[in-house]
Amino acid sequence: MFLSVFDLFKVGIGPSSSHTMGPMSAAARFLDDLRRTSHGMPAAGKPVRLGARLHGSLAFTGKGHGTDRAVILGLCGLQPDTLDLDRIEEIEEAVRRDGAVLVEGFGALAFNPDTDLVFDFGPALPGHANGLVLTALDAAGEVVLRETYYSIGGGFVLTEAELAEKDAENLNLRAEKLAHRFPYPFGTAREMLAMGLASGKTIAQMKRANEEVMHGAELDAGLDRIWEVMNACIQRGLTLDGVLPGGLKVKRRAKAIYEQLQSERTRNLLYPHHANDWMSVYAMAVNEENAAGGRVVTAPTNGAAGVLPAVIRYYFDHCAGATRDGVRDLLLVAAAVGGLIKHNASISGAEVGCQGEVGSAAAMAAAGLCAALGGSNEQVENAAEIALEHHLGLTCDPASGLVQVPCIERNALGAIKAVSAASLALRGDGVHFMPLDNCVKVMLETGRDMNLKYKETSQGGLAVNLPEC
Repeated sequence: MFLSVFDLFKVGIGPSSSHTMGPMSAAARFLDDLRRTSHGMPAAGKPVRLGARLHGSLAFTGKGHGTDRAVILGLCGLQPDTLDLDRIEEIEEAVRRDGAVLVEGFGALAFNPDTDLVFDFGPALPGHANGLVLTALDAAGEVVLRETYYSIGGGFVLTEAELAEKDAENLNLRAEKLAHRFPYPFGTAREMLAMGLASGKTIAQMKRANEEVMHGAELDAGLDRIWEVMNACIQRGLTLDGVLPGGLKVKRRAKAIYEQLQSERTRNLLYPHHANDWMSVYAMAVNEENAAGGRVVTAPTNGAAGVLPAVIRYYFDHCAGATRDGVRDLLLVAAAVGGLIKHNASISGAEVGCQGEVGSAAAMAAAGLCAALGGSNEQVENAAEIALEHHLGLTCDPASGLVQVPCIERNALGAIKAVSAASLALRGDGVHFMPLDNCVKVMLETGRDMNLKYKETSQGGLAVNLPEC
């Protein structure tokens, strides 16, 4: 099993990796497929109109997550990692005004978001809770191309056929790994520990060796860029105030808290939990930026994007001896754990609830911090297990479908739990009762048992218990 650190940590925009970045990427990919399908076709068979249909969680919380806007931008050929944030409103307004998108290779294709983009509130599609169907029609109304895409969390997108292939590959994982070209193809935490013991290498070293097969000498520069984008997001979030978009009238709080913390630096006596306040404000800064549609890094998702950056800043600001190499190891180990969780369970709130998002992020951050602080492989695995174990059962019930309440504060608490988990693991010898693999399995089982209204549909929990205004 190999999932690159650059697949897991993707630069994109808020407010959601599965509901914003995924649908945008799917729509842009649909245009590429359409160009291939239409190549050499007679003029009468060329596409003239596009349509989109959102299913499951994409329909129920799509408005709050900006899924309609994401599809519009994607059908304009734009991608989350290169999108000019300052032009988003201009582009959307032009499409809604003209009832068409300009597509390279085709020119203007009719697309009226009010009629051609449908929120289908019926049963979800069978492959995943986040499904969308994109269609291109010719002048006679005949289908030129229709494709079903699933946004499976963290910005990952699969077609219906690819999802079926992925499920089949899971059944033959052992054979796949034997033929793998990566030196340490661990597919479970147990295998990861066994490979570390046999090779004498740390988890960070094994993950680095795997990544270098693909990225070679560019690996460190890529890791540095991930942290730079994360840290830039923190810094932006600490400088902005005002009200977040969406109608809940949630105020940004990170700037005011940051200013309070800055003013307290000169005090001789501070509460022992002062470091927690710094972690919280860093996480909140990121997730306020995410809620406002800013530039973030999936870690492993947008909804959980604040946990890992907050823990890295904690490492830099509060841990003696912190280094840039330590940050690289932290990211590599976090990605190793995140890859195991995604491979064996899910990082999608629409599939397993927020235990798969903030729970996974906390496990990743705990493992990474433990490694950066010199923990053994066994202690690193223990840190991830502690953090994930104490997020089991966490629901995803965003108020009004917006990634604001309880998501922003939840990231702050996820960061605090991650550091506590790493500290507990470092106090032990790595021997513990519950393996990480078992927790990952239980997380998936719990998610499958969880009522649909608690899995990013905004039909239960806090989402339907709003205060009277």
